[in-house]
Amino acid sequence: MYRFLLSRQWVILTLLSLVLIPTMVELGFWQLHRHERRVALNQVIADSLAAKPVPAESLTAPGAEVDRDHLYRRVTARGSFDASDEVVVRRRTNADDEVGYHVLTPFVLEDGRVLLVNRGWIPSDGPSQTAFPEVPAPPGGELTITGRLMQDQTTEDSGIKNLRGLPDRQIMLINSELEADRLGREVLGGYVDLTDPGPSGDSPQPVPSPEHDSIGNHMAYAVQWWLFAAGVPVGWVVLVRREARERAEKAEREAGAEGAQDTEPAAV
Repeated sequence: MYRFLLSRQWVILTLLSLVLIPTMVELGFWQLHRHERRVALNQVIADSLAAKPVPAESLTAPGAEVDRDHLYRRVTARGSFDASDEVVVRRRTNADDEVGYHVLTPFVLEDGRVLLVNRGWIPSDGPSQTAFPEVPAPPGGELTITGRLMQDQTTEDSGIKNLRGLPDRQIMLINSELEADRLGREVLGGYVDLTDPGPSGDSPQPVPSPEHDSIGNHMAYAVQWWLFAAGVPVGWVVLVRREARERAEKAEREAGAEGAQDTEPAAV
């Protein structure tokens, strides 16, 4: 009755089903892990923003990698801005999704080491994309700043290629190791999104606080993939039973037709 399962068509369909089931289960766990990472990151952000500011030097050092648990932690630093070595980071958006630059200014600490400070967003409405844009000057003199500690940006994490041959004083990624090579100085690992002091005018626009309330749709997608995985064997069984029934009905019709021919009287 089920010998049709050995046909080429049904062998291919069965093998395809056997491949789809573990694939969909794995995709479900992939979405589950993304959900768990999102929830964990939201908690890290919430804890970091709620904590009291600490000196940046207590959480990072030259050549060090910022710990994930310290991501977005509010930190302070005492020193002065060095606008002469300031650069802009290309292809960055503001809260309204407008494309422009982030302004990255070295902040020289009292001991001579450097902390990279992202002062915020400026528009790319200059005369050309190759000319250095007009950037508002940072506060002068010695001062104390406060900001959110961030990890170094990499192509692997951000998806942004570190292009070569860019115009002078323009970069693609904020990376302390690369900036240490450019500056020829000791640079603390990671960087800081500046929150205080704010700009004297409307520019640069401060980097918005990170969103940490939404958990996204990853859990829903995980359940969806698992339902798909459960539906594959159910669908396979339904198709098999329908095929067997149709073949049985066809066989009965053919047998009935042959029987009718056998019972017809012979022509005189």
